[in-house]
Amino acid sequence: MTIAVVSGGTGYVGRFIVEGLLKAGHQVVVLGRTPPAEGFFSAPVTFAPLDLDSGKVAPETFASASFFVHAAFDHVPGRYRGGEGDDPAAFRRRNLDGSVVLFEAAKAAGARRMVFLSSRAAYGTRTAGVWLDEADEALPDTLYGEVKLEAENALRQMSDERFRGISLRVTGVYGPAGPGRAHKWAGLFADYLAGKPITPRAGTEVHGDDVTEAVRIALEHPAPDDLLNVSDILVDQHDLLGMVKELTGSPRPLPTRADAAAINSMRTDRLCALGWVPGGEALLRRTVAQLLQTSATSL
Repeated sequence: MTIAVVSGGTGYVGRFIVEGLLKAGHQVVVLGRTPPAEGFFSAPVTFAPLDLDSGKVAPETFASASFFVHAAFDHVPGRYRGGEGDDPAAFRRRNLDGSVVLFEAAKAAGARRMVFLSSRAAYGTRTAGVWLDEADEALPDTLYGEVKLEAENALRQMSDERFRGISLRVTGVYGPAGPGRAHKWAGLFADYLAGKPITPRAGTEVHGDDVTEAVRIALEHPAPDDLLNVSDILVDQHDLLGMVKELTGSPRPLPTRADAAAINSMRTDRLCALGWVPGGEALLRRTVAQLLQTSATSL
């Protein structure tokens, strides 16, 4: 059985990845600040403590591991861009320097493939409506984007015949949260159903299960590119809440549409060429129904 180490495995996105690797038959080691609660995952995992401030882990952490997925990210709660709060130096130290220490530890221990969860923020702000391609020059305009890009570059530089690093530039991720946790749209749905004003917004999204499939492909495909975009659909809150309205029978008016034409969506041709097929609108609709059902049964 292949051993896969996942940092940040108890996080919102990390949980999807751990579950996907367990389902694929891997033995999983989760790195994090605190152990997962009993029953948090669908099958047993091994836990090892991780402090991103130093990036140091116990020497045996990567022992016999073939794969490492780095999904851990230290930030102000609820914020990625701007997640440095009032301490940008510590933000950089934890998320760049700490990450590189982990990359080096995984390579030194003999891991042969590594996936780093980067972000579309590495591209920076572009002309309205322009599509983003992996071949484009990265011009991050936030500290978050800069740190992600520098970590990508560090991983690329240490890759060789025995250790292959792949960075996934992931857009916003949606889907159910772990046991006892709220999904990313819980507040939005509650505000809409309560009749509170909703600010128009649109953005690109991808389901956590589709992120997991992208990770699996990057780990298992014989020759993936070292940089892959991960994005699925453009979601306007008008349409998203329209699904909520339809499913709940809410009389609340929908917010006006945002300027979706200005969004910079990422092309995913490279990843799709490796066999990746995201769920699209059909998966979004099923998930919204699932999220509403889960919320109703938890009341």
